[in-house]
Amino acid sequence: LTQQAIANRTTNTIDFHAFILAMVASGQRDILRGMRSALLILVICVATLSSGCMRAGYYLQSARGQLDLMSRRVDIEKLIEKPETPDDLREQLRLVQQIREFASDELGLPDNRSYRSYADLERPYAVWNVFAAEEFSVQPETWCFPIVGCVAYRGYFKESSAWDFADKLAADGFDVHVAGIAAYSTLGQFADPVLNTMLAGDELYLAGLIFHELSHQLFYVQDESVFNESFAMLVEEEGVRRWLAQQDNEQAWAGWMTRRQRVDQFSELVIGTRDELAALYQQDLPDELKRSEKNRIILQLRAAHEQLQQAWGGYSGYERWFAGPLNNAQLSSVATYRLYVPAFRVLLADAGQDFAEFYERARKIVDMTPAEREQTMQKLNERALNDKRVAFQVAGRRR
Repeated sequence: LTQQAIANRTTNTIDFHAFILAMVASGQRDILRGMRSALLILVICVATLSSGCMRAGYYLQSARGQLDLMSRRVDIEKLIEKPETPDDLREQLRLVQQIREFASDELGLPDNRSYRSYADLERPYAVWNVFAAEEFSVQPETWCFPIVGCVAYRGYFKESSAWDFADKLAADGFDVHVAGIAAYSTLGQFADPVLNTMLAGDELYLAGLIFHELSHQLFYVQDESVFNESFAMLVEEEGVRRWLAQQDNEQAWAGWMTRRQRVDQFSELVIGTRDELAALYQQDLPDELKRSEKNRIILQLRAAHEQLQQAWGGYSGYERWFAGPLNNAQLSSVATYRLYVPAFRVLLADAGQDFAEFYERARKIVDMTPAEREQTMQKLNERALNDKRVAFQVAGRRR
């Protein structure tokens, strides 16, 4: 788990239009999959004449970005064997192989060609996501595409393009937030590579990313960003805990427990503020008064973070996130990835900490109607408040 903003390391699901050109750069199996996806997309576009199909510029940048990414893939085993491969990269790639095997053997995640190749993008992030929300709403704006459905962000392979789009939204009165993203998933459509952007953190950061991304391949619910990302965050969190549990490293264990505690406290603070703003926006008040109260609540959030910093002994890992505008879009980006994590913790506990059983229980929720799914997740979240099985524990490693 990262110590920067949750949104700044979480994954993005690739927009459907990138499939059209990306198939050219992939292996034969990927080409066939890409051709089927592209054909389906074209049929949908012609049949619906959707406005999304007309946004050629955005689609083209997505396709070019995916094409470039896949053209850079190199088999990890071959890269390790090359004498010219830098020693530090070779060691990181060996670690990737160990994490990849652990993901399938111990966590029951897909055993396929994903994360068995490496691609250096020569930039700090894979994509930049734009989040947006209305001035008096905590509900994120969504952008809808065939295949993946509606998602609460819009991704760009160039940072400047992301900011251009964000500036246009801001000019229309939206709260906006732009975040660099280290990795994204094509949901099993392609053999996703390990990216240089994923190697920027420590071992636990890398392991968490791989677990998170692979979990998206188990199932993906259209139009349900909060459900999808919260599920992936739980698999990441629990996967990292189990990865550490197999190691005899008390220092690393203690460091991770501190990290997890900070993430939980940060998430609780931000989501609580978001809920407070939601209650404000529902009131029948003049816009000027709402705006004033909104600013007061944001200042209250900043003050609460300063108190947390003191409790953390001066830890400054979230300062960059709090240097942002702290608007509806920024707060909602955290909620997208963390809101149902407590619910999934309860579901895992109900499954006896067995991942296979946990996945089966999660699939039953996936099969529900949207209304039933939301009600079920809210009930699980309520149970998490008083469930000692999912309470934060500094001691007691459990597998």
